[in-house]
Amino acid sequence: MEANNLINEGLTLMVFGMGFVFVFLTLLVFATGFMSKMVGKYLPEPVPAAPKAAPQAAPAAAVDNAQLIAVISAAIRQHRERHPRK
Repeated sequence: MEANNLINEGLTLMVFGMGFVFVFLTLLVFATGFMSKMVGKYLPEPVPAAPKAAPQAAPAAAVDNAQLIAVISAAIRQHRERHPRK
């Protein structure tokens, strides 16, 4: 009989604990939603200014292949000078 009484008390405590957590989380959801509405009402998002047009880059065809090869070669040479092989 003592074990049956302990099981009943344990189940009762479990139900009250789960009920308390459920009520608390439900209130938390409503409070968060209410605060979100209040912030949206009293502190609206600022309207961003229209962005300025970005300068147009030169088309890829305008870059000379010889100049591109020279730049890449110089970068490779500089890298090899800074990090010599062991």
